Amino acid sequence: MALEVKRKPRESVQSLVKRFSQKVRQSGILIQARKIRFHEPPKNRLAKKKAALRREQLKEEYKKLEKLGK
Repeated sequence: MALEVKRKPRESVQSLVKRFSQKVRQSGILIQARKIRFHEPPKNRLAKKKAALRREQLKEEYKKLEKLGK
């Protein structure tokens, strides 16, 4: 879906850019692009469990090191 903004007679470049950016915002193209770019596939149950266990181990290890003064 391409947006096209033509320059009106005696229109400044700044107002042309402003109209273009306004059309882009209203069309929702940027929102769709960001959703596609930063999409992360869902993790399966096993991967979630492993990540949670790893976080817990790191917390415990950090607490031990904190008690030792390191």
